[in-house]
Amino acid sequence: MNHDLLPALGMLIIERLATFDLENWMEINGATCLISKIIEFASCRTKMINISETDQTMLKGSSLKVLRRLTSTKGRFGVALRQKISEHPFLLSNIAEILDESKSSREDREVTAEIIRNLAMSGNTSAEIGHIRLIISRLMYALLRQDAPSSGDTGHLLPMIAGQALAVLAMESSNNCLVMLAEPGHVFIRELTIMIHSESQYRYAAASLLRDMCVQARPVLSNSDLKNISYILREVLEGIMDAEGAELEILLGLSSQVCNVVPEDFARELDCGEIKKRFIKRLVDVLNSNMVPTAHCPGIRRAVVQHAVYMMENKPSYANYFNRCWMMEALVMVECTPSKAENYRLFWGDAGLMEHSIPLSALLARAKRCL
Repeated sequence: MNHDLLPALGMLIIERLATFDLENWMEINGATCLISKIIEFASCRTKMINISETDQTMLKGSSLKVLRRLTSTKGRFGVALRQKISEHPFLLSNIAEILDESKSSREDREVTAEIIRNLAMSGNTSAEIGHIRLIISRLMYALLRQDAPSSGDTGHLLPMIAGQALAVLAMESSNNCLVMLAEPGHVFIRELTIMIHSESQYRYAAASLLRDMCVQARPVLSNSDLKNISYILREVLEGIMDAEGAELEILLGLSSQVCNVVPEDFARELDCGEIKKRFIKRLVDVLNSNMVPTAHCPGIRRAVVQHAVYMMENKPSYANYFNRCWMMEALVMVECTPSKAENYRLFWGDAGLMEHSIPLSALLARAKRCL
């Protein structure tokens, strides 16, 4: 046997063991210094004696895949495991270096972007990642350049995963949003709206990002930014009429924030586009058809209620149309069927992540007052 391959084979075995059994996870978590060693092997700077460059590359790749598997653990154990991994003092600096395309393969960068996305689901880790601007810079480069290879079915994965990682980093973090907006060489809001307007395959990651930019960075958005946001209104409204599930939740969230930051433009598009009645009926229908929240889209009822609140607070006459569609009755049904799932932005297994600061009950009370 080629003993130079033993570390890489060990990583492969660990990855497969971790795939099948929670007890194996716990053994890995409890093994002294094992996670530190995995992080060390995944580094671009780790150079082992008597191992070829090819084997070194294989070890790095297999170690990254183990980290991806560990950070994707579901449930409460996964929350604890991600916290333990994120506490390693060299983890984030290693990750920033791996994202450099001159030092890593495309596959390694894809896996690393997944690791960042997974770790960012913890608010504390998300903030730490935001302080290393190089990570956000390289994720933005991967998303916005979109230079996927022309051959193969997986070429789109890097910008897709980078967009997802940025979207998670933007959630509940004004600092991370400001870092993205300040990235040199980019007009981020305009670039996001172009992706949505052109129906890019990354449009939902862009829509999620734009929603959080409206929430977290509203005070610094320029007039040009607001015009670009208005530019995608029609596409978003039309998308809401057809989308379902998680995609619908994202578009509802974006549309409600557009309504909040540029209310006059929103009302003009809704009224001039002659879809006002259909759109309001669609919102009530979505509420009625999602009386049982799911982990796939836990916030869809919250998104509808918040959207209705912004619409009616900015233009009280909309309340008449909501009343004609029996909105009050739908709100009462939501009040009667509360779910803990709706307190969180994300779900991973049975663990809720990123708790909302405003309870759904408060939004329901605001909506009922508007009616």
